Amino acid sequence: MNPPEQSFRVVGTRPVRPDGADKVTGRALYGTDFALAGMLHGAVLRSPHAHARIRGIDASRALALPGVKAVVTGADFPEAASVAIAGESAANLRDIARNVMARDKALYEGHAVAAVAATSPAIARAALALIAVDYEVLPHATSIAAAIAPDAPLLHDDLFTPGLKPRPETPSNLALHVAIDTGDAAAALAGAAAVAGGHYTTQPVHQGYIEPHACVAQWNADGQAQIWASSQGAFMIRSLVAGALGLKQADIRVTPLEIGGGFGGKTTVYLEPVALQLARQAGRPVRLEMSRSEVFRATGPAPGAVIDIRLGADKDGMLVGAEMTFHYTAGAFPGAAAHPAALLALAGYKVPNRKITGWEVVCNLPSSAAYRAPGAPQVAFAVESCLDELALQLGIDPIELRLKNAVGPGDTGPMGLPHGQIGLIECLEAARAHPHYSAPLAPGETRGVAAGGWANYGGPSTAAVALAEDGSVLVTTGSPDIGGSRAAMAMMAAETLGVPYETVRVTIADTASIGFSFLTGGSRTTFATGHAVIAAANQVIATARARAAQIWGVAADTVAWRDGAAHGTAGDSAGKVLTLAEIAGKAANAGGPISAEVGVNPAGWLPGFGVHICDCALDAETGQVKVTRYTAIQDVGRAIHPAYVEGQLQGGAAQGIGWALNEAYVYGADGRMENPGFLDYRVPVASDLPMIDTVLVDKPNPDHPYGVKGVGETPIVPPLAAVANAVSRAAGRRQRHLPMSPEQVLLGGDA
Repeated sequence: MNPPEQSFRVVGTRPVRPDGADKVTGRALYGTDFALAGMLHGAVLRSPHAHARIRGIDASRALALPGVKAVVTGADFPEAASVAIAGESAANLRDIARNVMARDKALYEGHAVAAVAATSPAIARAALALIAVDYEVLPHATSIAAAIAPDAPLLHDDLFTPGLKPRPETPSNLALHVAIDTGDAAAALAGAAAVAGGHYTTQPVHQGYIEPHACVAQWNADGQAQIWASSQGAFMIRSLVAGALGLKQADIRVTPLEIGGGFGGKTTVYLEPVALQLARQAGRPVRLEMSRSEVFRATGPAPGAVIDIRLGADKDGMLVGAEMTFHYTAGAFPGAAAHPAALLALAGYKVPNRKITGWEVVCNLPSSAAYRAPGAPQVAFAVESCLDELALQLGIDPIELRLKNAVGPGDTGPMGLPHGQIGLIECLEAARAHPHYSAPLAPGETRGVAAGGWANYGGPSTAAVALAEDGSVLVTTGSPDIGGSRAAMAMMAAETLGVPYETVRVTIADTASIGFSFLTGGSRTTFATGHAVIAAANQVIATARARAAQIWGVAADTVAWRDGAAHGTAGDSAGKVLTLAEIAGKAANAGGPISAEVGVNPAGWLPGFGVHICDCALDAETGQVKVTRYTAIQDVGRAIHPAYVEGQLQGGAAQGIGWALNEAYVYGADGRMENPGFLDYRVPVASDLPMIDTVLVDKPNPDHPYGVKGVGETPIVPPLAAVANAVSRAAGRRQRHLPMSPEQVLLGGDA
């Protein structure tokens, strides 16, 4: 439970992050920086076709090229088992393995069909041109409409839509069906005083991380495989590579390198099994890294969506019913986050009658991957746009309408259980009271509001806390740091132990040096790994108290711990003090080293909610939209390091603004991506954005020792609708299709 309200010494402060200096000076080691002696360079041959049967591959000319040491194709990979894999999005091990290297068919432009390892990158690339692939080009479908049409090309002949009862007798491209049906939505909508709705669409978008995927793999003489990679989860790599290659997990050691961005896009494997197979054949270490074009063509975007929705309210603005049907692009393999989308679509509001139907659709696109709150932004775009329409129809302030319907503690959540200490109402009240909301608009500007949330997660984590002989502290975890978690772990350890932050060092260990931790994703790390760090620190305190009692010759229960020291409270020890450094210095002669490793799987996580306010200026002649002011407000539990939490809110808002205005995968009639690079795939840059203001609503989680809630996913959920609501008011027509390019704003909005 939460400690009593108090002022913390370390938690809530803003110290310098421990990895900051190395990163800003270029000394940090990222995936593309790592090298081993004798390392070979790999390259991947990718399908030029969106859909094609692979009738044969002849690699003899490539193998004959001087400098080429290995070539692998789908024939060099075992058939992986069809088992579900836990991650930020649902996935199947067999699908992941077939996405890593195509077998009988290439399912999208960019699908890997072969790979080589050579003594130089130039030779590796030259060898790719010598591999002859006999393709039978098949019809393709790169959109939802094309993939579900009666004459659609079938991607998988063994896909019988899960979730449908009875099980379909014929395969299709419908990869999943989910449904939530409560009350009588049709009757409620028929009797509503106001109904808003329409047909909404979003396109696949990429996470936009700066660092491309990269790894190095080698086999040791003892048969152990080693992988160094940029990833959100070293243990995830270990399990997926072991499953894809039929290896024992204990025979694979994965070392996480620094990660130059992930946002959910580095929660699966693309290169690692291929690099390891090449290294096994060549007998030397192999590096594989993607070009920017490969990142776009062959890694997972967030799914595009087609959403049909109707949302109704009574004359007072109370929501009475909702109907929603959505289709998500899963890409080549199932796993498009339809389950969380269905659960989160209306999770922030009390809607007594709701009917939500969701579908995942496989099509000839790269297999989708997580992107911050996977599945939630798309449905929030539709729901929050409808709420804006209802506010206009009923003449109610948009925030007041949401306040009338917002869920609070004790209200039923999407799983039928009561909500805990959530803060959506407090966020809406903070938005209403914020100077931004009441500020006058400049001529030509309009204002939009939207809310949204994410379920958050806990999950298994392991951490160790050890004392050095001088009393300094080493914290070891298995959670890659993608947003300042080293600092957060050091701060929680320092707070618990009662020592200065500067005396704590945090190490991210490889998979052979620490117990299992689930990947860094789902906004779980500060909550779950923090639990493990705190528990390990408390075990260290218990040991330190016992050592002090031993030294003083008293019972351990007469020794208290405060301010980083043991304090005697009774008998001969009364008033005596031993600091942590003094106890550590005596450890060699008083019981041995002091350390603890703890594995946890904590429950008690709470969803996070946020409210965003967006001001936009629309050029009526060109359709160009400029975001002029933006404020992100979020229930963050208790911010361990407020500066990093503010950065999470600002980063999510910036990505959401790009999703709303600029970003989309563009495919031609031939099924090939036409904008696989940052020149043509337009992410927001500094000149596109105002300073994004933040408000941290402090509503601590009672099931975390320091009140932590996950914060990283929620900030990307409201922006799509917040921007669209502002633009809709400026354009005089509802903007239901993203991205809102100038042409779309002028010609494509719905009246």
